[in-house]
Amino acid sequence: MENKKNYYFYVLLCQDGTFYGGYTSDLSRRLLEHNAGSGAKYTRPASRRPVKMVHSEEFSTKSAAMKAEYAFKQLTRKAKERYLNKSE
Repeated sequence: MENKKNYYFYVLLCQDGTFYGGYTSDLSRRLLEHNAGSGAKYTRPASRRPVKMVHSEEFSTKSAAMKAEYAFKQLTRKAKERYLNKSE
């Protein structure tokens, strides 16, 4: 039997008040990487860390998680805040 891997779209709130959206198959590992400065280039500067995971959604395919990440990144700051507030 094949082990089904799930993928996640997630949003981080950075120390400087900005949002970062990404995707992963392991939320806890990814959060540790971002806070260690070895995650995405965007979260490497010390001024953006520590980061806090404020949202995650589970998907059955990597493609679906990547599409959710892309759609989030196209939103304005206000639209991102609305998106995060309605999904709480």
